[in-house]
Amino acid sequence: MAFSDDISACARLLERGDAARFRALMAAPAPLRPKLFAIFAFNLEVARAPWVTQEPMIAEMRLQWWQDALGEIAAGDRVRRHEVVTPLADALTVQAAEDLRDLVTARRWDIYREPFTDADDFGSYLRHTSGRLLRVAAQAVGPGDSDLLEDFGSAVGLANFFAAVPALIAAGRQPLLDPSPEAIRALAERGLQQLAKARAARGDISPQAGAALLCGSAAKGVLMQAQRAPERVISGLQPASPFALRAGLLLRSFTGRW
Repeated sequence: MAFSDDISACARLLERGDAARFRALMAAPAPLRPKLFAIFAFNLEVARAPWVTQEPMIAEMRLQWWQDALGEIAAGDRVRRHEVVTPLADALTVQAAEDLRDLVTARRWDIYREPFTDADDFGSYLRHTSGRLLRVAAQAVGPGDSDLLEDFGSAVGLANFFAAVPALIAAGRQPLLDPSPEAIRALAERGLQQLAKARAARGDISPQAGAALLCGSAAKGVLMQAQRAPERVISGLQPASPFALRAGLLLRSFTGRW
C-alpha cells in the first residue's frame, strides 16, 4: 500500500489529534506506515465522535456513519469517498472490517453517563476498543496470534483509560466500578500480567505485526504507577517526561522488543 494524499491526510489527523500514536507509527518501518496511518486515523475519528456533541442522538448518528462505512468495506461495495474511509478500504480485509464494527459498537459507552455494569462489561469494552484496534492494525501488516494481540491491546487500553479517568470524572462519568485503591491496584496488576504474557510470547508475533504495537510502549510505566499509587488514578497520574517517552520508543523500535 503506497503513500497517497489520503494517507498524508490520515497522518496529519494523527499528528494533530493523537501525537503519541503518531510518533509511534513514525517509528515503524516506512512501508508499513500507510496501512497503520489509515487504521489509527479511523480509530481517532471513532473515539472522538461521542465527545464532539452533547446530543446523544447526534453522537449515535456519527458512530452509525462509521458502522455503515465499515459495512461497505466488508461487503465489497463501492466505498464512500472520504479521506479516511478510502485508504481504510485498502488497508482492511473483509474480516478486519467486520471486526472493527465491534469497536464502533463498544464506543457507544462513551456517549452516555451510565457506568459499566460489571467487571466483564469493562473488560469487554477494553478488548473491543483498544484490544481489537491493535489486533487488526498488527495483522494488517504481518501475522500474529489474535489472542496475544488482543491481550496486549487490552492492557494498553487499560493504561490509556487510567490516564483518562480524571477527565471522565470531570465530564460527569463514572469510569470505575470500584474506585478504591485496592480495586485499582488489582486492575493494574491484571494489566501488567497481560503485557508480560504477550511479551513473553513475542515469537508468536511477527516483527512486522510488532511494529503496530509500538504505540503501547508507555503502557507498562502507566500501569506500574497505578499499581504503586492507585489513588493517583483518581487525582491524575504523573506523566512520563517527553524525553523518557521518546527514548523508550526509540529503544523498543530499534530492538523490536515492543
